[in-house]
Amino acid sequence: MRIGVDIDGVMTNIEQFVINHISKYCVENNIAYHIGNSNYDYCKTFNISKEVENDFWKEYLEYYAIKEKARPFTSEIIHKLKEDGHEIYVITSRWLSNRKDEVGKRMREMVKNWLYENKIVYDKLIFSKASNERKQEEIMENKIDLMIEDNPNNINELKEFIPVICYDAGYNKDCIEDDKMTRCYSWYDIYSKVNDIKL
Repeated sequence: MRIGVDIDGVMTNIEQFVINHISKYCVENNIAYHIGNSNYDYCKTFNISKEVENDFWKEYLEYYAIKEKARPFTSEIIHKLKEDGHEIYVITSRWLSNRKDEVGKRMREMVKNWLYENKIVYDKLIFSKASNERKQEEIMENKIDLMIEDNPNNINELKEFIPVICYDAGYNKDCIEDDKMTRCYSWYDIYSKVNDIKL
């Protein structure tokens, strides 16, 4: 099986990173915020402006891209999936990575280095071309059989075409499980569910 795997929110716990660091950023910069219902749009989660969110990422994106560790057992399970004969396609819409300039090149290099540092093996690394984080074009081009994803927009779009494993997060609770989408809670849970999926 060709398995597509997202990075942010699947290989990393970006939800907790953002909660920890946006609250720190707001307190240190005397910016009012209120953590409400988790939303894929962090402005809504924190009740902050887009300008504040953009300023936050200007300060923290490189730190996140280099320092944030992979979730427990990510490398181990991806190795096991490859040993079982699956092909791993890392498909990411990481911010700035689709830019054609030096900024985009630097982010793509950071992603490659992060995968190497975290001992994550793969058959192909794909940077989504879409500016809206959608991945359908890359999924179809590479004949992906199964996608592991956390973005609720991608989950709802992709499950019309292929099975999707949704990595559980507060911001994707509205994604409803059905015969094309199943929810997972850890990398060992992913392994179990991959083995249960019948294409």
